[in-house]
Order: sequence, then C-alpha cells, then structure tokens
Amino acid sequence: MQLLVLGGTAFLGGEVARQAVDRGWAVTCAARGRSGSFPDGVRAITLDRDTDHGLGQLAGQPWDAVVDLSRQPGQVRRAVRDLTARHWVFVSTANVYADQATRGQDESAELLPPLPSATMTQPADYGPAKVACERIIAGTDSWTIARAGLIAGPGDGSGRLGYWPWRFARDRTAPVLVPADDDQPVQVIDVRDLAGWLLDCAAGRTGGVFNACGTPTNLGAVLAAARRVAGHTGPVLRASAGWLAAHRVTAWMGERSLPLWLGGDHGLWGFQDHRNDRAIEAGLTLRPLADTLRDTMDWETGERAEPRAAGIADADHDELVAELGAEVDR
Repeated sequence: MQLLVLGGTAFLGGEVARQAVDRGWAVTCAARGRSGSFPDGVRAITLDRDTDHGLGQLAGQPWDAVVDLSRQPGQVRRAVRDLTARHWVFVSTANVYADQATRGQDESAELLPPLPSATMTQPADYGPAKVACERIIAGTDSWTIARAGLIAGPGDGSGRLGYWPWRFARDRTAPVLVPADDDQPVQVIDVRDLAGWLLDCAAGRTGGVFNACGTPTNLGAVLAAARRVAGHTGPVLRASAGWLAAHRVTAWMGERSLPLWLGGDHGLWGFQDHRNDRAIEAGLTLRPLADTLRDTMDWETGERAEPRAAGIADADHDELVAELGAEVDR
C-alpha cells in the first residue's frame, strides 16, 4: 500500500503515519516540518503547500491513498489538481455544522456556508474552511470524509483531556476544582482509534461522510473516570459558571481554563454530542474512556515536554481552591 500523508508531523497525522508503517505500508509524509519531527520509517518530504506547485515533486507517482488533514481550501484544491490517488481520506471536523446547539445530529445536518476564499485567516473561518475543503474532496472519484470530534490521547499537546487525570494525580489527597456542570455532553475519540480507522478506510476505499467521534457521555462521568484512574481521594470542589467567570476562569482551553467545559453555554452542547453510528457500522471501534485517560495520564506525567495549552497553573489552582473553600465554609 502506497500511502501519502499530507502532514504527519503533528498529533493525528503522526499517529496515522506510525500505524501505517506498523502495517508494513510504504508511507510518505509531506509537510513543512514545523509542527514536529517526521515519524520513524516514513519517507519524509519537506515542502510548502502554500505555493502553487508545492506538491510538484509528488505529482508523478500514483498513490493508493492520500490522507489530507488541511484546513486551507487552496491547499486541498491544489492537492486534488496535482496528485493521482485511488482514494482520498480527508479529516474534517464537527465544526462544519451550522447548528451547534441541537444534540444527536447525524451527517445530514445543515452545514455552514463554505469559505469563499482559498485561505482561512482567523479562527472563525475554521468551520467554513473545512466545508470548502470537503466539497473539493467530494468532487474526486473515491473518498472518505471523516468529521472528527474532540481528539485526545497520548501525545495531545493541548491537554484538553489530559489535564484532568494529571490534575487529580498531582496530589491525590488535595482538593481539585471542577465546573459544576455534570450534565454537559462530552464526546472524545482516542487518536489511536481514529488513526486506525482512517487507515482502514484508505485500504477498503470506504466511501462517504462520517461523524468520526467518540460515544457521547457527560462531563461528570469524564471527571469521575479521570479521578478513579488517578486514584484521587481528596475533596472535589464544584464551582458554578458564574463563580468561575467572576474569578477569570475560562472554558474549553487556553490559559487559566477548565478543559472540556463549555462555560455553561447550552448553545454549544450539540458540538459535543453527534451521532456516530454510521462510523461504527463502517468499522470504527472505540476503546474504553478509562484506557484513554490512563494512557494519557502516563504520557502527561512522563513524556510531555511542552506546556499544555489548556488548564490552570498550580499556583492559580491552589489559590482558587482556597478561595472557594473559604466561601463554602462561611
């Protein structure tokens, strides 16, 4: 199997390439090389897809499959123009849906308008840009479009899931601050499960659009599982959305954030609750959340080299815990 990964140096692309090498496939990764190193065992090509003929050195070879993770419509358009592939696997996102409030939507839900330009220039363009990319891929002869949800697991630099078992394990008897929003949906897919399924789709030339997401659960269940995995026995301090906002704690990710939390905004609950039965029927298998949490905690505590992009720093966390605890005791 001759596989081309357009990317391969970041989180999901690297996992796709590593698993393909483990399958004995001939794997070429083409990227700028700024997001990390190329995986062992691949043919590494450094190039710039933003130039008109950036993929020229790859154009002469027929590929059994191409996996593309781009968010830039111009890059995808040039790839389809210049490369010869028996099958395309495009990694899209649940951000393409116009309605992020309604829970349980399937792949037929209304999409955002496609980005009219070749390049997204601001975060708000992300969903429309991916819609535009999907339309380009859907114009080829054989394709899989995987609308991924929240991807987590070992190697996730964002720390959106990994923060929680790490936080509970930091001091197993100390208080931990959590949002009081147990019912909020959470939908996580392990990067290893997603990567393996994408390769299955490439090998089988699986056609169609799929919500490549984990099984929906809720924030309370995720936090409880993270606490069990970490062996935490200390108090859990639950803070309301209003209290957290008043204390400058933000949602989802970023500095001084509580990861996975949507800030109490029910208008975003559908973003973390899509139907995934079509992908399951097409062979997607999902490991237990506890396994993902445990492996991610091991990576967080052992192999992480860069600061995570989500969570609350220790000193700030302890200060917030002390303040909330004092208010509760009054």
